[in-house]
Amino acid sequence: MSFASEFKEFAVKGNVVDLAVGVIIGAAFGKIVDSVVKDLIMPIVGRLFGGLDFSNYFVMLASPPPGYTGPMTYDALTKAGVPLFAYGNFLTVSINFVILAFIIFMMVKQINRLKRDAPPEPPAPPAPTPEDVVLLREIRDALRK
Repeated sequence: MSFASEFKEFAVKGNVVDLAVGVIIGAAFGKIVDSVVKDLIMPIVGRLFGGLDFSNYFVMLASPPPGYTGPMTYDALTKAGVPLFAYGNFLTVSINFVILAFIIFMMVKQINRLKRDAPPEPPAPPAPTPEDVVLLREIRDALRK
């Protein structure tokens, strides 16, 4: 078997295609959840804590370059190449993770509840008896008489 045909056989198997679809949908869903956390939930958390922006909590590990006149914010100092111990950014990412995990937990819990509450599917009707078996049964019954 050539390399190309072996690769083709591998690539078109159902599991690989299913995995690819799952990864693509997962990435899109991840963007939605990230937006929910970043754009909807984190502003509320920031407001509850007095409008704090955790991303600007950091410790400079070195002085800014000579002649630096920009703002002393995380983004500006990072662009200037100043090494920072960004504990605030870590705190923001950690809070995002906890919120994200909670949202996913609630969604899975709801999906499982809906599955549990759904009426069971009726059993599939039995497959029709093959014609040869029906014929053999008729012969058997005729011989018994």
